[in-house]
Amino acid sequence: MKKLIAAMLATTFLSAPVVAEDGKITEFRIGILGGENAQDRLNSNECLRTMTEDLLGVETKLFAPADYNGVIQGLLGGTIDMAWLGASGYAKTYLSDPDAVEPILVKVNNDGGFGYYSVGFARKDSGITSLEDMKGKVFGFGDPNSTSGFLIPSIEIPEATGSTMTSGDYFEEVKFTGGHEQTIVAVNNGDVHGGVTWADGLGEWEDGYNSGALRKAVDAGLIDMNDLVQIWQSKPIPEGPFVVRSELPSDVKVKMTGLLASLKSMDPDCAYGVLQGDAKGFMPITHDAYEVIIEARKLKSN
Repeated sequence: MKKLIAAMLATTFLSAPVVAEDGKITEFRIGILGGENAQDRLNSNECLRTMTEDLLGVETKLFAPADYNGVIQGLLGGTIDMAWLGASGYAKTYLSDPDAVEPILVKVNNDGGFGYYSVGFARKDSGITSLEDMKGKVFGFGDPNSTSGFLIPSIEIPEATGSTMTSGDYFEEVKFTGGHEQTIVAVNNGDVHGGVTWADGLGEWEDGYNSGALRKAVDAGLIDMNDLVQIWQSKPIPEGPFVVRSELPSDVKVKMTGLLASLKSMDPDCAYGVLQGDAKGFMPITHDAYEVIIEARKLKSN
């Protein structure tokens, strides 16, 4: 626990990129997107931090900001060296600076694919079973830089309802909750009538599927899936990439790619925490896989 608290405090004061005169790094920083509370994110990734520290031989720190943009800006500013971005977060990073980061790997689901879904849900006792039932009610988004928590549903839901996502149009109010966990808790507590989060769509609804924010919430004891009902599902979304900062030494990039690629076989429990549930592991990914999301992000910014 002391190590985790120290790591959290350390990441509050991120400095400029640390590279010695010989081109070697003197520390390594891993960014973790929002979605869970900060302590749970640190807990889930502490095993990766210690493995990285042992592999690279330098102090390794975790950075768990309050929102997605904290990780994105850290990558752009060179104060974060590696992160698992959502597809929309990667698109924002790329559109801000095409040379800032390099995609290296992507999570592979148990079925061998690397797609997932934005899932709309409500409380079962609300009587809401579809988007039609959500008309005139309060709808919860996660984070503006989330693919499944904002970008995709903000495109596909208006197409399905023939309306906009503006408060007072189809929905009485559209709220940003701050992240996936916050949306799940808000729906479960009745603070919003419905919302969206992410899931791999594999396995059983009662378990929160195999992986994703619902599965993490179930594992944490925050919800009972029997109290919730699915009301909408997006088209498949490409899973976001693990990225490394482009200016890192090539040997560091190779070592971190190898570590992540071997994580499931080396430490299945660690992989479960890092990948937010049960998954097959990792596969290589390139920028080309995200061109569609980048174009969607461009359209939303116009």
